[in-house]
Amino acid sequence: MKQDSVRTVQANMNKTLSFAIPCYNSAEYMDHCVTSILEGSDYAEDVQIVIVDDGSQKDNTLEKAQAWQEKYPTIVKAVHQENGGHGMAVLKGLENADGVYFKVVDSDDWVDADALKQVLQKLRDFIRFETRVDLLISNYVYEHVEDGTQKVVEYGFALPKNKIIGWDQIGHFNMSQNLLMHSLCYRTDVLRNGGVPMPAHTFYVDNIYAYVPLPRCKTLYYLDVNFYRYFIGRGDQSVNESVMVGRIDQQLRITRIMMHAYHLYDEVDSTKLRNYMFGYFTLMMTVSTVFSKLSDKPDAEANLQALWDELKAYDMRMYRRVRYGLMGIYSNLPKGGGKKAIIIIYHIAQKLVKFN
Repeated sequence: MKQDSVRTVQANMNKTLSFAIPCYNSAEYMDHCVTSILEGSDYAEDVQIVIVDDGSQKDNTLEKAQAWQEKYPTIVKAVHQENGGHGMAVLKGLENADGVYFKVVDSDDWVDADALKQVLQKLRDFIRFETRVDLLISNYVYEHVEDGTQKVVEYGFALPKNKIIGWDQIGHFNMSQNLLMHSLCYRTDVLRNGGVPMPAHTFYVDNIYAYVPLPRCKTLYYLDVNFYRYFIGRGDQSVNESVMVGRIDQQLRITRIMMHAYHLYDEVDSTKLRNYMFGYFTLMMTVSTVFSKLSDKPDAEANLQALWDELKAYDMRMYRRVRYGLMGIYSNLPKGGGKKAIIIIYHIAQKLVKFN
């Protein structure tokens, strides 16, 4: 974007950073999330909090959101929509965002105060000096409720610190270092210009959010702070293993959307970004395969085969790379002993990486 266009965009945005907080029956814990942003930012007027009530019916989520807006009318905006699911709530937050930058924080998570101050200072500098940075990346922390432990996900070996770079300057991301929603702070216009294809009433849309906009980001910056605190371990969470198995149809839906977002060889120019995106997409195909094999639904295997067949028809080069890479071979071992091996290896990886 040319400098005069940058000035025009920034002149029309009166906030530095907009936080979207999707809420569905979140009255019990949403206050902690909102408070962490208000206190962490020292109630800064260039911060916006968009609380999106996604048609809550079982509690007073909307009333709580409106109370926050009444108390801090220049910072908090409460919006309501008919129930559409997490993705629709994120898009509603994006629609109402007035910030140059945009970040999603789920209502049962929170942000670290010291890290937020550093993030805000860096974003303010970008805006003040008219420096175009499309994506700010920071660390996130798994807060495991079941054993009180923490796991920090950081990007020190994958990304140079404190430097504006392009995708050709990134390093190698290991399997626990994917850029998830928790680590991303996009420029708002990057998300709006091209959109984010979130389906309604579908879990796991954060994978789309963390994948589809990446080629539109031309500049990025890694700030090595533990910003996002991700609460994990409740039995009803969408990343709980039994819940994921039961929602395998939604996992396949998300993977299909990611598949059709790009012909990666033809549409992603940066080799390093393309390799990263192949790694992410391969992981999604592997997760779809593993949870299909864990599922007891009678059509699970047939639906999985249809997914692989669709990838083959969509892009043969993508299919070959995913199917005949290490993870593709491992996740498609023959039935019988192969299935048992897949499940054993999955549970070992779960314990090591602690991803759910």
